[in-house]
Amino acid sequence: MLKYVIKDCKLDKGAVEMSKDKYKIKSQKRTIPLIPLRGISVFPYMIVHFDVGRDKSIKALEEAMVNDSLVFLTTQKKANMDVPTKKDYYQVGTVCKIKQMLKLPGETIRVLVEGINRGRISETLREEPFFEVEVEEYVYELNSEDDKNIEAMMRLVLHNFSEYAKLENNISSDVITSIAEISEAGRFADVVSSYLFLKLENKQKILEAFNPYKRLELINVLIEEELDVLKIEEQIAQRVKSQINKVQKEYYLKEQIKAIYKELGEDEDIEQEVEEYIQKIKKSKMPKGVKEKATKEANRLLKMSPSSSESGVIRNYVEWLIELPWGKQTKDRLELKKSREILDADHYGLQDVKERILEFLAIRKLSNSMKGPILCLVGPPGVGKTSIAKSIARALSRKFVRMSLGGMRDEAEIRGHRRTYVGAIPGRIISSLKKTQSINPVFLLDEIDKINSDFKGDPASALLEVLDPEQNNTFTDHFLEVPFDLSKIMFITTANTLSTIPRPLLDRMEVIHVTSYTENEKFEISKRYLIPKQRKEHGLKEDNISISDKVVMEIIRRYTRESGVRGLERQIANIMRKSAKNMLENKIDNIKITSKNIKKYLGIPKYSYDVAEKEPQIGIVNGLAWTSVGGETLNIEVSVMSGKGKVQLTGKLGDVMKESAMTAITYIRSIASEYDINDKFYDEMDIHIHVPEGAIPKDGPSAGITMATAVTSALTKIPVDSSVAMTGEVTLRGRVLPIGGVKEKVLAAKRAGIKKVLLPYENKKDLEELEANIKRNMKFVFVKEMKEVLKEALLRENKNED
Repeated sequence: MLKYVIKDCKLDKGAVEMSKDKYKIKSQKRTIPLIPLRGISVFPYMIVHFDVGRDKSIKALEEAMVNDSLVFLTTQKKANMDVPTKKDYYQVGTVCKIKQMLKLPGETIRVLVEGINRGRISETLREEPFFEVEVEEYVYELNSEDDKNIEAMMRLVLHNFSEYAKLENNISSDVITSIAEISEAGRFADVVSSYLFLKLENKQKILEAFNPYKRLELINVLIEEELDVLKIEEQIAQRVKSQINKVQKEYYLKEQIKAIYKELGEDEDIEQEVEEYIQKIKKSKMPKGVKEKATKEANRLLKMSPSSSESGVIRNYVEWLIELPWGKQTKDRLELKKSREILDADHYGLQDVKERILEFLAIRKLSNSMKGPILCLVGPPGVGKTSIAKSIARALSRKFVRMSLGGMRDEAEIRGHRRTYVGAIPGRIISSLKKTQSINPVFLLDEIDKINSDFKGDPASALLEVLDPEQNNTFTDHFLEVPFDLSKIMFITTANTLSTIPRPLLDRMEVIHVTSYTENEKFEISKRYLIPKQRKEHGLKEDNISISDKVVMEIIRRYTRESGVRGLERQIANIMRKSAKNMLENKIDNIKITSKNIKKYLGIPKYSYDVAEKEPQIGIVNGLAWTSVGGETLNIEVSVMSGKGKVQLTGKLGDVMKESAMTAITYIRSIASEYDINDKFYDEMDIHIHVPEGAIPKDGPSAGITMATAVTSALTKIPVDSSVAMTGEVTLRGRVLPIGGVKEKVLAAKRAGIKKVLLPYENKKDLEELEANIKRNMKFVFVKEMKEVLKEALLRENKNED
């Protein structure tokens, strides 16, 4: 009898193998029916039942029951084969005794058998109507009952099988006790094998091991392999169990927290709220990374008190992410004709802006991948920069957003506040997109030239990312901390000047200059837009009040002085108010505004434009200047007198104009001999240069040739043609340099009755862009040298004789 537990029992692999003479081998042959089994193996001394349903197998059973109830059971190599041949089952199997048969519904028989002995097929006698084979059985008997190698091997197998039974949990201790009582090695090995959960291939190897010692060795190796697998399974099970215990613990604690909140009167269905958030997140068109972030933040609400301040911050954050217009956009109106009609109906002029928008629409119609343009409209106040942006939105059928940047100092206005701050919110760009619920609006950034900076940051630097087409598709607001695509937005910025816009920011924008309105443009705007608008706002009808064209032009010239039309609109509104009052007081139905009664409504004219001198004058030249409200004529007067070479400049001139005056005098000294000027005039004569309206500051480089002409006229006593006006800078060598504001200066010259205008040669391209009606009845001379200016302006034949 074997002892039950032997720890650390190992068999020396170097032990001498048992020789054949220690065994007595008996063999006998039987002719019996064969049944191939699918998926099971039967060992000797093993009692097992199985179902038989195939015709061959049923006939084999019937044959066995007729004779001695013996049947040979072997295993199919492939279990899914329904009609096996002699090549499809193993040659080694078990001779079994049929103990019981039970017929089941469906022509199936349940059979109970007991394994007797293993055997090998020596010959297949027939395959139809059932398999019948000749089986050779082998029986090994030990010659010596006291063989130590067999005893050691059996103890080792029993020890490992005991460990296997503990880990498997399906084998009772009674089984181990009964196995320990078995002293015969072959039977011991077969009984142990019947309780092992092995693959069919390994069970077949055990079955084919006729030598008991070899069989025990093989069983021991397989048990040790199974022990390794079972230990790993146990480790995995322990980890899973600990995780399940952790989940159960968390659930229990959460239920306790809910009960506590309920007792405190803070019973809020937080799980339902979080579930609603998660469903909204799933339905939204957020990118994958943003969805993960939003879901993570929403789930954090389950771990904290609903009344905590942090839960309020998280709710606010998740709601912001959900309410943003991820992937929502309006469909562009791509009909160029219709868009042009809308732009023309809303605004008169501004052709450059309109053409750029129509170009964008044309490309959008051809390619959907084009990014939104970033335009910068630069021009004086009141010329329609903001209102044209609204018209662009209407023409494109997009939503419109306006954001004023004037006086902005805090970078957080653009990028938002970080969530660590109390009351943190996203920047105004993200906030505006939330309101519009569209990712492709027309976004107006007004007064971009008036941004300031202080210790809170530089908003202009924050705008670098917003207005960069290569970066704004991943704009990251400090509050959101996730990228948001701004590339589909059409950004339009406005400015009065480019000088205060940082160069890196200016480089990201496409600049379109919106120049001052001409008198004709103001007249058309008044007739088409301003008068009908003010008439409607004041409750008047078209037949209640009429304003003649002459009056409109007089209002433009004598009651306003501006680049745009805001002042003009105010004056028209003034007329409408007084007309409405007059109609009600005097009970009249119609009022006509004429040149005779205009003063009754608007008072004495506020402005008068300079008119060119009718007669040529010595030392007086018509200059042209640009101002923020348009062009102006500027008469420059020069007087010379005996003195000590002193040069005096008056009229509140800036440094640039003073330098231009000194440059002009130096140039005149270099050409004095050509114009019969006293070579010693700079030592013997004083020169006084004056620009009228001394209370108004004046500066700029474009008065150089005007001053040089006036000084030359005063020194030579040659009068200057009063119908000539000029603008341009002069160098020490007499070259005439280009200037800006050509359109405004030409308009001022036309208004003053000037017939000839001298312009730098390089400004010829600017004149070509002007409308034909502006240039009508005017002559333009383009000059490269100062001598050409003097030739055109001085009337030498009218030189006075002293």
